Amino acid sequence: MRRSMLFLPGNTPNMIINGDALGADSIILDLEDAVSPDEKDAARLLVRSAMQNMGFVGVEITVRINSIDTDYWKDDLDAIVPLKPNLIMPPKASCAEDIRTVDAYIAEVEKRCGMEIGTVKLIPLIETAMGVENAFAIASACPRVAAIFLGGEDLTADLRCKRTKAGNEIDYARKRLVVAARAAGVDVYDTPFTDVNDDEGIVTDAEYAKSLGFSGKSAIAPRHVKVINEVFSPSIKDIEYAKLVFEAIRIGKEQGKGAVSLRGKMIDKPIVERARQTLEMAKQLGLGGDSDE
Repeated sequence: MRRSMLFLPGNTPNMIINGDALGADSIILDLEDAVSPDEKDAARLLVRSAMQNMGFVGVEITVRINSIDTDYWKDDLDAIVPLKPNLIMPPKASCAEDIRTVDAYIAEVEKRCGMEIGTVKLIPLIETAMGVENAFAIASACPRVAAIFLGGEDLTADLRCKRTKAGNEIDYARKRLVVAARAAGVDVYDTPFTDVNDDEGIVTDAEYAKSLGFSGKSAIAPRHVKVINEVFSPSIKDIEYAKLVFEAIRIGKEQGKGAVSLRGKMIDKPIVERARQTLEMAKQLGLGGDSDE
C-alpha cells in the first residue's frame, strides 16, 4: 500500500540513510531536479550504495531518473535497475512513446542481469501540458506502468501561470490524471504541497486530493508525511460503516432478500466496492479490516 511518497535528494546522504524512519510508505530517491549537473555521477553512486547497503525496512523504493532528453538516463538505469527498486520514475513524460523507450531499455538491463522482464515497475511523472493531454496513453503505455504522478511545479511553468497554494491552476490536470489512471487501471499520485511550514494547508490539500480520487500524495518535507498518511487511511467511522455494509448483505441473504438497505439507503454495487476497498486497506494497516464478505 502506498499512501505517501517522500522525495529525498539523491545527493543528501544524511536524509537518505534515514529514509525508512521518516514514516513514508515510499521514498523517492531523486537523481533529477534535486541534483545539479556536476553532481549527477556522485548522486547516482550514493543512491546505488544506499540501496545496496541500507535495509530500508518497511518502505518502498522509487528512483526518479533523469529525463530521456538528457545524457544521464541510461547511466541511471544501468546503475539502479540491477538493484531491483520497486519503481522507476521517468520525469517529463509527454507521450506513450517516452514510456515505451524507458520500458525497452529497462528490459535490456533486466535481461542482461538475469532478471525477469517486468520486475521493475514504472510511475511516469506527468508535468507538461502535453503530458496531461496524453495522460491515458501514458498510463496505458505498457504493462510496466503501475501508476502515474502529477508534477505541479514544472506543469505550471509550462502553462505559464503561477503556482499557488489554492491550486486552482492545476485543478484540471489533477482531475484529468485521476480519470486517466482509473480508466487505465493504475494508481495515481498527487503533487507535493510546497509550503513546508503551512500545517493547515497540507491537511486541506491532501483532503482535496483524496476527494478527487488520488491513491495518495507526495511530499517534499518529512513533516507532511504523517498528515498524508492519516488523510489517505480509512477512519474508524469508515471501517465500521464498511463492516455494517457486509453485515447487512449477510443478513439479507439469510432472509432471502433480493435487495438490501442500510440506514434507509439501498446497498448497490458501488457502495459494496467502496466498502471492500476500505476493509482491504484497513486490513493492510492492521486496523481491523476483517469482514464476513
